[in-house]
Amino acid sequence: MWQRVALAISLILNIFLALRMGLGDQGLAGYKELDRQHAELEARLQELDEQNILLTREIRLLADDERYVERVIRSRLHYIRDNEVLYLFPESASPTNRGAGSDER
Repeated sequence: MWQRVALAISLILNIFLALRMGLGDQGLAGYKELDRQHAELEARLQELDEQNILLTREIRLLADDERYVERVIRSRLHYIRDNEVLYLFPESASPTNRGAGSDER
């Protein structure tokens, strides 16, 4: 008799633990969520590493290469040399959009 009661209790306990392991927050579902978050963080870390390499390269160029520094200043800050003319065009006026509606009759 006691063996059957102990067997029933252990069977119920095993079913409860199996359900908790499969469906609980710390079970398989929780593990899959943590694994997904880990993969996202690894991808973001890879992107940041690549960005860090590019920025380090640019810092070295800015520190060592005078022609690069001049090119950056001229392009980003729109500086010009003596006797030069700078033409700034609006971003929205691209050559592909100029004649878009001219075929209408």
